[in-house]
Amino acid sequence: MTHRTRPPSRICPNCDGFASAAITLGGRDRNGHLRTITAHCPACHGAGTLAARRSALSPAGR
Repeated sequence: MTHRTRPPSRICPNCDGFASAAITLGGRDRNGHLRTITAHCPACHGAGTLAARRSALSPAGR
């Protein structure tokens, strides 16, 4: 018996799945740590994937 596979997740077209990035602010704090901020993709809110459209999943919505 074969294993059931999940349908492929929809990768966000805006960030191509790389939803978060650490950006350096330049310079270091007094402890020597590099100062960074985290920026998230505004389309997928840092998830990297988007929900599949309901109409593509089932024709019941017509």
